[in-house]
Amino acid sequence: MSSTAQATKNTITLKGSTEIVAEFFGYSINSILYQRGIYPPETFTKVSKYGLPMMVTTDEQLRKYLSQVLNQLSNWLLQKQVQKLVLVITSVNSSEVLERWQFDLEVDDNITENEGHNTKDLKQITSEIQAVIRQITASVTFLPLLNEPCTFDLLVYTSKDICTPFAWEESDPKYITQSSEVRLRSFSTSVHKVDTLVSYKD
Repeated sequence: MSSTAQATKNTITLKGSTEIVAEFFGYSINSILYQRGIYPPETFTKVSKYGLPMMVTTDEQLRKYLSQVLNQLSNWLLQKQVQKLVLVITSVNSSEVLERWQFDLEVDDNITENEGHNTKDLKQITSEIQAVIRQITASVTFLPLLNEPCTFDLLVYTSKDICTPFAWEESDPKYITQSSEVRLRSFSTSVHKVDTLVSYKD
């Protein structure tokens, strides 16, 4: 392979990076919902992704909801309007926030939608994502048991002047009072950098 072809292969555009990040969020959300028992384990099926066995939901309503959220998220990512994505787990009975998974996003402001200024080996990106997913999977070893019915919310932090679809609504940050935090690994596409943090009630 020539060096020119190699450089082209590893060029990351804003669009390409957005696809990688949105896909990562999809698998991460599925993994957290499975690992934390928010939905019954029999409503998940095993697939292979990032060289790892991953659990994804077979629940039609949940699949439709996640698809809508990720499509909207992708649009905002392309506009460089997303600062963070947060998955909040709350008690069904008390509405108390028990866990808060926060994905912080940084984007290279110099890159435009279809121009690929940045290069990074796709294998390296996959390896970094794999490390984050492994930590999410291992989180059950330190997170408190959720021994009550729980539900979840997805919060997207965007620029204030963005046009918000009708189905979305304003939300408070849903912070946890008296929480512990564990910072997980980060990954970078060279266009986007994603840092992961989980907070949980002591």
